[in-house]
Amino acid sequence: MKVIRLASETDFAGWRAAARELRARAMPPQVVVWSVGGELFKPDPIPASSRAQFSVPAAFVELAQAVICHRSSERFALLYRLLWRLEKEPELLHIATDPDVARARSMANQVNLAVHKMHAFVRFRLLEGVEPETYVAWFEPAHRVVERAAPHFLERFTGMRFSILTPDGCLHWDGEEASFTPGADPSQAPSADALDDLWRTYYASIFNPARLKVRAMEKEMPKKYWRNLPEARLIPELIAQAGERTDSMVAQTPSVPSKRALRAAVRQARDGVYDEIPPVTMEEVVAGVDVCRRCDLWRDATQGVPGEGPLDAKLMLVGEQPGDQEDLAGKPFVGPAGGILDKALAQAGVPRERTFVTNAVKHFKHEPRGKRRLHKTPNAGEVKACRWWLDAERQIIRPRVVVALGATAALGVFGKPTPIAANRQKAIQLPDQSQGVITWHPSFLLRVPDAETKERAYGEFVEDLRFAWKLAR
Repeated sequence: MKVIRLASETDFAGWRAAARELRARAMPPQVVVWSVGGELFKPDPIPASSRAQFSVPAAFVELAQAVICHRSSERFALLYRLLWRLEKEPELLHIATDPDVARARSMANQVNLAVHKMHAFVRFRLLEGVEPETYVAWFEPAHRVVERAAPHFLERFTGMRFSILTPDGCLHWDGEEASFTPGADPSQAPSADALDDLWRTYYASIFNPARLKVRAMEKEMPKKYWRNLPEARLIPELIAQAGERTDSMVAQTPSVPSKRALRAAVRQARDGVYDEIPPVTMEEVVAGVDVCRRCDLWRDATQGVPGEGPLDAKLMLVGEQPGDQEDLAGKPFVGPAGGILDKALAQAGVPRERTFVTNAVKHFKHEPRGKRRLHKTPNAGEVKACRWWLDAERQIIRPRVVVALGATAALGVFGKPTPIAANRQKAIQLPDQSQGVITWHPSFLLRVPDAETKERAYGEFVEDLRFAWKLAR
């Protein structure tokens, strides 16, 4: 019996070196015992002439690198057994029904799922009293995947100093170099910080009660991760209120234009006479948007989504296009971006009910991905085509200030590409004598991966809304 001692639980290099020597010595799997700790097995040197030469498929190396991260104590023996068999069964990995192959692939899939969960559920918190600014996260992965998951965090949080602590090992990034240390204790990570409220606001805004499936949600976000997620404390309440909120959403149907307005809109769409007869009331806009054929986006959308708000609003907010929830509800800014907008307006001292909210493009542009509909940015031609409706809304509302939320909205409002960062906090004169202001789109704030950048951009967003409201008043 030969005992092999590896340097660590994820010592792939050590396992690989030992496995090569063992197979070269023709030592069958049943006489080898694998363990961790102590000195690595170093067999007696084998003369080059007597050493067996062999190679393995690249797919086996990739499979082994994943399986090594699994918590099962049988992983080392399983991989050596596969390596041993590959000499006489070179097509072994293609036999999905083979018990060893099936077990190894199952373990690799579980490891890859653990990496995915780590990417999704790590939450950084600011380490107070430490300079330079440093963030720390505590996470308990199902398998030993810290090093395997590290590239994702190093790429997305390059500008942030951080540490991710787990019971098995820790990742540290100082802005220039990554390092790994042994496992840690949860007490070494902060328990809360100011970003927790932002996470809860974000989660509450994207929670769609009409599509709630508790079992599916708990499968994607297992309860074992909840204690480290600031938004998890909201989940029981959101589930309890789902039925009532769904009924409320159904009851809040979009306003329906009169039959006369609808007939006129259908006639204009059929005859293509938009440029000859501009709408002069919001009823005509509502009817016209729903049957508009100025571009092809209507084909895949549920309905057109016109603007909404008081007809004497001094402030108009223009977004990019309806999202998934807006497309279903027929109302602008009722989805995740709307939740962020509502919060920012409140902090800026802007009454949402005194603003008119709309979009540069009135139909939802998306592509199907399974049961989901993923947002796609409208192109310049689609923005130009839909500017007919945006201009009509501006003529009807006559706001003092028009706020373009994001680059697509800026193209619709100003008629040309307008950089955001270079034009923030500026009043740009528009042809109708109103003032144009440009800022970030709320959905951009949801997508920013860097916590520090997210917080700064959100602060700028609030400042820009406050600036616009001051101009409007």
